[in-house]
Order: sequence, then structure tokens, then C-alpha cells
Amino acid sequence: MNKTELIDAMAADAGITKAAAKKALESFLGNVEGSLKKGDRVSLVGFGSWSVSKRNAREGRNPSTGKTIQIAAKNVVKFKAGADLSGAVN
Repeated sequence: MNKTELIDAMAADAGITKAAAKKALESFLGNVEGSLKKGDRVSLVGFGSWSVSKRNAREGRNPSTGKTIQIAAKNVVKFKAGADLSGAVN
């Protein structure tokens, strides 16, 4: 499912226009992104939670040449599925 298909499904399920569903989805995504940028954790009970974790700088290898390269430190987003979501897909 892509973003357009999700918007269509949200509009149909909620009985709202596609424009309203798009606005709601973009608001949700923007608020999750904003919270993660601040370092906060976003948790939806039963669905899952997003958090930010710091990945340290490390050495890697270029697979085509075998040379050692430096990989910079960065923040990564982690998602942990909740019990209800895990149960629904298993």
C-alpha cells in the first residue's frame, strides 16, 4: 500500500473526503517527525512505538574495492511493533 492508497482507504473508512484524509495523514506524519526530531518517543498503544537511537561512527568496507571507509555517526529511527499489531500479522 502506498500513500495514495492509504489516503483512499482512510477516506472510505472514515466517510470523509480524500482531501481531508490527506490533511489528517500529513498532520500525523508531521507530528511524529517533529516529536522524533526533538528526541521524544511516539507510542500508539497496541500498534507500536517509534524512537530515535544514535548510531556511532564506525569503519566499513567498500564491497567493490575492499578498501576501508569511515561511516559517519547518525541518528536512526526505530519502530517496535505493539502486541496487537504483532498478533494481527501472525
